[in-house]
Amino acid sequence: MQIDDLLITESQLSTRLNKSVHEQRRGEFSLLLAMLSQDALDFSQFHFPKTDIENPIVEEETLRKQFGSGPKQPLAPDEFNMLIGQHNAALLSNVGEHAGMSDIKLRHCLNPEPLSIRNDLAHIPLNVLDNCELAVRRRIKNKETQLSHPQMDVASFYDGLNDESLHQPLHLATA
Repeated sequence: MQIDDLLITESQLSTRLNKSVHEQRRGEFSLLLAMLSQDALDFSQFHFPKTDIENPIVEEETLRKQFGSGPKQPLAPDEFNMLIGQHNAALLSNVGEHAGMSDIKLRHCLNPEPLSIRNDLAHIPLNVLDNCELAVRRRIKNKETQLSHPQMDVASFYDGLNDESLHQPLHLATA
């Protein structure tokens, strides 16, 4: 069994799943299913033809009024402040002592805090990227990594190999 690219949808396998079931090759069947993308939106069943919507633009304020939701929670503060955690801890301890958890929840509903401390729409933390599967990482990066053709300055590398001063500690001292 040889696969050239990442497996994402069942359509890439054509009839291999069916053949592995009929030939009672359970190991291959399990392996093929495990290699498929875990994201249900990648499956070919969910790639329906696009339909035109009469009014695709709906104002956010209209939807907020229609559903009766609270104020919009900002994604990030307007300016970055390193002491925001210290301020929040002091606020929580003061409010928590006097009013309790219900008052903290009410304050958060009336004045929601930003979800992130960065105001960068393109930033994705590394721990989030590390937990993504390969197909998602490739979609985020929008490029393939060049592991087979790494970029390097060959001339300076060769000069470094020929430089005797770099290899001096490797020679044994004559006594």
